[in-house]
Amino acid sequence: MSVSSLVLSSLLGASYINPMNVFQSPGGSGCGNSGPASCQSTNTPAADTCCYESPGGLIMQTQVWDTDVAGSPEDSWTIHGLWPDNCDGTYIEDCDPSRDYKNIAGLLESQGASSTLEFMQQYWLNDDGSNERFWEHEWATHGTCYSTLNVDCLPSDSPTGAEAVAFFETVVRVFKTLPTYDWLAQAGITPSYSQTYSLSDLLSALEAGSGGYTPTLSCSRSHKLSSVSWYFNLKGSVIDGDFVPINTPEDTSCPSSGIKYLPKEG
Repeated sequence: MSVSSLVLSSLLGASYINPMNVFQSPGGSGCGNSGPASCQSTNTPAADTCCYESPGGLIMQTQVWDTDVAGSPEDSWTIHGLWPDNCDGTYIEDCDPSRDYKNIAGLLESQGASSTLEFMQQYWLNDDGSNERFWEHEWATHGTCYSTLNVDCLPSDSPTGAEAVAFFETVVRVFKTLPTYDWLAQAGITPSYSQTYSLSDLLSALEAGSGGYTPTLSCSRSHKLSSVSWYFNLKGSVIDGDFVPINTPEDTSCPSSGIKYLPKEG
């Protein structure tokens, strides 16, 4: 196991699953994880972007706490996405409309990722429309912008859409290593209609659970806790590289106190 794998394994404990060997061919992406982490090298030639995520090497895994989505699990946050921001915090979107795949559910099933689809149906829910539409949006808007998922980086015999399957399996597996609800609950922070929480208590709980890494918390204008974003750099490919945790570079939108963490009603 690489140094970065050891770091993430220590950070996330027994729940850690080394992302993301989704291709069955020997060697996966063929990149390994001995190279520099994304956003840590300023002289990486363009030819290496199959194995070095660029320009979107500041990777953000965002989870949401939606209180009014039917079927949303009461004891878990849910997935929003896995976004490749640029190293300076800017971002690009919709990078390859020719790969705006439809019927994501069918794509996953046809390529042997039914278990990933089943998990998404429970933990990757749309708060305004169909789940399928949400998944299509996340792939088209963000997934197509990963340089290491460019079709030219895949094994030559990969089926159409294999890079999208890799993306969704990666998102799910990273999400499974970030049990935000459990880390808050371990500190006595649970959803409540009457109790409010301070920003410092919320962050302390998440830092304790994650091994010392600080995420970004977001709140609504009425001080309701709404989302959390965990940040990584990546060594190697999204397909089977190592996600290296880092502290958030962004500011919170939550107040210092009086934060509402409301129960789900959906």
